[in-house]
Amino acid sequence: MHHFAALHFPSPLVYIQQNARSYPKTYMGIIIAVANQKGGVGKTTTAINLAASFAAAEVRSLLVDCDPQANSTGGLGFARDPDRVSTYHLLTAEATAGEGVVPTELEGLSLIPSHKNLIGANIELVGAENREFRLRNALESIRTEFDFIVLDCPPALDLLTLNALVAADSVLVPMQAEYFALEGVSELLDTIERLRQSFNPGLEIEGVVLTMYDDRTNLAQQVTQELKRHFGDKLLDTIIPRNIRLAEAPSYGKPALLYDVRSRGAESYIRLAKEIMDRRMRPAAIENATSVSEQAPTATTVDQPEDFSNSNELKRVNES
Repeated sequence: MHHFAALHFPSPLVYIQQNARSYPKTYMGIIIAVANQKGGVGKTTTAINLAASFAAAEVRSLLVDCDPQANSTGGLGFARDPDRVSTYHLLTAEATAGEGVVPTELEGLSLIPSHKNLIGANIELVGAENREFRLRNALESIRTEFDFIVLDCPPALDLLTLNALVAADSVLVPMQAEYFALEGVSELLDTIERLRQSFNPGLEIEGVVLTMYDDRTNLAQQVTQELKRHFGDKLLDTIIPRNIRLAEAPSYGKPALLYDVRSRGAESYIRLAKEIMDRRMRPAAIENATSVSEQAPTATTVDQPEDFSNSNELKRVNES
């Protein structure tokens, strides 16, 4: 049982915890890079709170800080220690990923910290062999130990971000509902497409999530409509609002759900985690249902329609 299970949680967290055991264990080391080369869009806030919300759903979660600013590291209450194994040591092959994993205050959530010396990797790896695959190779040894691995990328399309995108299965793009954000996402999508062709053909768009959202402005609503037309169902339903608790939590070294679980920000990230988990679960559930239906016997008379034994289950999955 979680050490915070005795608290009175709002309905979103209660729901995700009550249904955690119903999720099939098909995740197993899914790596999600939280990336956007534009700064100030909530990447680190999203990475910390998404990883924490996965852990709250009782799935094993790892946050990898790939940013030399080490804000994810500090946001979970860890000092910037140059002597501790960090992402820098993984990229330079001076340590294994297992040696870098540290537990956090939240049960089920672990961290591979960063340090400002990580900025040197951009220079040191320029002439290195397989420089784009350093992080991917390092994480391979611990991938099966976690259900979700979240990578917090720096606000630049540099070698560090390249390593994260090559290691990832999918990219989650946080963005603000403003004009310049649209231009930044366009550049990121172009980079992702080039990465697919050269290094990581399986890389997908996990989704675009609107952050620091203020629905009182006409611009926010207009940008949201434009994103819906452009991304379709890749624009996630969950919207992260502007919330003071989200801004305060890192200064206490806690994710929002430990700092103030009743805040709008904490509730929103809990919903985001559930939405991603549901999307990940749905294809597997439908595939299993289809497999069962193909094996089910059909009616022998022409007067009666075929009766698939799993039809109610498939309907439930689609309705959910």
